[in-house]
Amino acid sequence: MPTDIRALTGEELTAALNDLARLRISVFRSWPYLYEGSLDYEAAYLQRYAQTDGAVIVGAYDGNRLIGAATGEPLGAELEAFKAPFVEQGLDPEKIFYLAESVLDPAYRGQGIGHRFFDEREAHARRLGFSEAAFCAVIRPQTHPLRPADYAPLDPFWRKRGFEKLDGVIVTFPWRDVGESAETDKPMQVWHRTL
Repeated sequence: MPTDIRALTGEELTAALNDLARLRISVFRSWPYLYEGSLDYEAAYLQRYAQTDGAVIVGAYDGNRLIGAATGEPLGAELEAFKAPFVEQGLDPEKIFYLAESVLDPAYRGQGIGHRFFDEREAHARRLGFSEAAFCAVIRPQTHPLRPADYAPLDPFWRKRGFEKLDGVIVTFPWRDVGESAETDKPMQVWHRTL
């Protein structure tokens, strides 16, 4: 069990970005994300957390080593194209705290860390005055050739946390899949709950 799970903001958040980049590349390479990441892309992408008021990284540490992390930021800080599907469904991005990535070294799964990631980010969002939370999960076809036969979706875990799929609310985000040479847009299902 990690010795420390804590919310990082300010300088602590900035100091964790390089370790978070390496963790994202490693964990998201697996199903269902199949992300072919690079440190250069990660460095640019993750700077948004250092530059966004209200952003948080919840870090899980084993000693000094970051073995898991979950991020979040006000949805209002996201790109207009990313917010558009929320607005089209009558949701106000200014009331929603966006729970972005959640990555955990496989050796540390099954110990309750995922629940702590949600607990800490939701508590942070409430402290900032947010009344709703949302996250996105990539949609992959059941027949995808790289889908593991024993894959179990996390839907039951998310529902236990009080989240439900928002029908018709799909956002897209581009990345390069493992083995591909170019980025393609990936559809992502929005999950939502009242805090």
